[in-house]
Amino acid sequence: MYNFDEIIDRSHTNAMNTDGFRSYIFHADDTMTFPYKDEEFIRMWVADMEFATPDVIIDAIKERLDKRIFGYTRVFENSYYEVFANWCMKRYGWTFDKNQLVMSNGIIPALFELVDYICKKDEKVLFLTPSYAYFKYAADHNSREYVCSDLINIDGYYTIDFEDLEKKASDEKTTLLIFCNPHNPTGRVWKEDELKKVGEIIEKHNLWVISDEIHCDLLRLNQTHIPLGKVMQDYERMITCMAPSKTFNMAGLMLSHIIIRDESLREIWLNRHYNFDNPLSIAAAQAAYEKGGIWLEELRAYLDENFRFTGEYLSKNLPNAKFKISEATYLAWVDLGAYFDKDEDLPMFFAYEAGVLLEGGNMFVDNSDGFIRLNLACPISMLKGGLKRICEAVNKKHEGTDK
Repeated sequence: MYNFDEIIDRSHTNAMNTDGFRSYIFHADDTMTFPYKDEEFIRMWVADMEFATPDVIIDAIKERLDKRIFGYTRVFENSYYEVFANWCMKRYGWTFDKNQLVMSNGIIPALFELVDYICKKDEKVLFLTPSYAYFKYAADHNSREYVCSDLINIDGYYTIDFEDLEKKASDEKTTLLIFCNPHNPTGRVWKEDELKKVGEIIEKHNLWVISDEIHCDLLRLNQTHIPLGKVMQDYERMITCMAPSKTFNMAGLMLSHIIIRDESLREIWLNRHYNFDNPLSIAAAQAAYEKGGIWLEELRAYLDENFRFTGEYLSKNLPNAKFKISEATYLAWVDLGAYFDKDEDLPMFFAYEAGVLLEGGNMFVDNSDGFIRLNLACPISMLKGGLKRICEAVNKKHEGTDK
């Protein structure tokens, strides 16, 4: 049994979680002050976990440290591919050819590169909203126009508006769909019939598709992930992005898998990409996929309980909040529109009034007003404290009102 209740001090580790919130959330510098000291905040924002990385990964890093040389490194040994491919086959019933696998020091930088490689200057990038903001940033960075297709929200359960998606995909200038599977921030695990419909639209309009599947291992215990590449087995314009970073809390090790089917695009990547990898990251990732499964199953059970508790607590203490337990991720997507005006700065409100750091709907491009995203990958004691502060701040704001 792993101890997910342990509180780990992350101060003085240059962690984005503890030290980077002013610049990331508020676009401010260190002079920005709050009624709370930095160490008094409950942090429920950036998507890494407050849990220790599994011992099998730490041990693998120590073993690699003992080799004592950390020169230029790439993934050459076939054993790495075999371990990762076996993981994909065991968990998703899907695999891929070794020559399709290239490495990146993150999915975000891969997106920034791929948009440039795929889309001409006058072409457009399409994605579903609410959206992980870096889909938009990848388009912006490359001076490409982006197009949004709003998901349909029915009592917290999101579905794809296929008619709208089809219409926007039919624009001859729309050449790339960035698809999030499972979806961030709503937590949807797209089912096979939904993926088939998406695939039909992609094929009909000959789109390139990047399927960001970074959350594919972080499912509720009753859910199953289906890679889009499994549904579209023979489609060449398919790129799948996966990583151990979210699954095993090793985002700072900066290693991601980019699976590119199209040979010409893969050649462009290999010619332009700075193609070296951190030797410690390679050792860590290989150990994660080879030995990390037991830890992951215990993590998933712990997260399921955190989601269950969050639903009960919000129902009791903020009855007008709309929240549905997500099918994947460790991120809760909560609609507080009944309590706040549309243009309220929710991250600022909760930082000042509750001492809780979180991300608001304004950080997810569109179709997200009045929402907050809460990171539930933390010890239950921290979660209870954060929810208590959130609910007390909202209820205090509305004392004596009918809202």
